Amino acid sequence: MKLILKQDVATVGERGDIVDVKDGYGRNYLIPQGLAIFASKSAIRTAENEEKQISLKKELDIKNATKLAEKIAATSITLAVKAGEDGKIFGTITTQQVADALGEKGLEIDRRKITITSDVKALGEYAATVALTKDIKPELKIWVVKEEE
Repeated sequence: MKLILKQDVATVGERGDIVDVKDGYGRNYLIPQGLAIFASKSAIRTAENEEKQISLKKELDIKNATKLAEKIAATSITLAVKAGEDGKIFGTITTQQVADALGEKGLEIDRRKITITSDVKALGEYAATVALTKDIKPELKIWVVKEEE
C-alpha cells in the first residue's frame, strides 16, 4: 500500500515521503492516527506543493533569523541589581530579565529561547545564548552592575 506521510514516523520515513507499507499497518495504524494518507495522484501533487511552500517558508525564516542574530551579537545589555559589599547580588539574573532588557532595545525574544551560560550570582560580565533556530544561536553579552541607591 502506498501512503504519503503527514508526520515523521520512526522506522517508516519523514513527513512528505511516499512509502510502501503493509496493508494492515497502513489501514489499522497510520491512517486512523492521522499519520498518513493514501497516495493518489492528486494527493501526491498536493504533498509536493506543500513541500515547496514549507521549504520557501524555511528559507525566509533562516534569512530573518540570520538578520536578527547579527543584531543580537552586536548588542550588549546592562542589568542594574542590588548587591552587597563584596559584589554578590541578591537573587540571580533570570532569562525573563534578559528578555525584558532586549525588548527595551527593540528585540522581542521569547525568554524560553535564552540560555544563560553560567549562574549569575555576582557583579560582572556574563554570556547568554539565544536559540533562534536549530543552527542559529548568537551569543549575547550581559553586564551586571550595582544598582545606584
